[in-house]
Amino acid sequence: ELITAIDPFGEQAETFRDIRSQLLMGVMAPDQPRRALAVLSPNVGDGKTFFAANLAVAFSQLGGRTLLVDADMRTPRLHALFGVPNHSGLSSVLAGRAETDVVHQMPALPSLYLLPVGTVPPNPLELVQRTAFGLLLHELCTKFDHVIVDTPAASHGADARVLAAKCGAALVMGRRGTTRMDVLQTLVNHVTKSHAKLAGVMINEH
Repeated sequence: ELITAIDPFGEQAETFRDIRSQLLMGVMAPDQPRRALAVLSPNVGDGKTFFAANLAVAFSQLGGRTLLVDADMRTPRLHALFGVPNHSGLSSVLAGRAETDVVHQMPALPSLYLLPVGTVPPNPLELVQRTAFGLLLHELCTKFDHVIVDTPAASHGADARVLAAKCGAALVMGRRGTTRMDVLQTLVNHVTKSHAKLAGVMINEH
């Protein structure tokens, strides 16, 4: 699934580089306040994790330190996608447990780092609503050049909307032939009513 790493000169990888360029001229421009980018979608299976992972790889290929955060504490998948341990991660940090080595550097992609979910918690919404999450994001944005955050599907509840507001910027995506436009519009409306900057709306055709 990591097409930007496996086939960096292919057509799909070029699409991700184009999206990267648009983001760098918009909400993630150097002259903008430093923000994390949350990737949102209405439903499970829209391709959100695939998109977030490949976008993070594309940013890392610029040479700047890029952090990919798995904040989908309902159906986490990034640890499996990148083949990293998932015994500790974001959930344990937010729960106040002192953990070390929760951020993993990708050996084949030296500028890319991954913070997995860790143990799936029983109270994911309460964890992301804590002040600690906002403080953590602020710290991560000072230590990394780019921060991409994968979120739970909006159908799981308010997690994604809360994460978007905390991150400061959000990109909404749907799946062609599957996502209903009224559902997609509702999610966009929720983002625009929050403190987050809407980076754009993507339709996944794959």
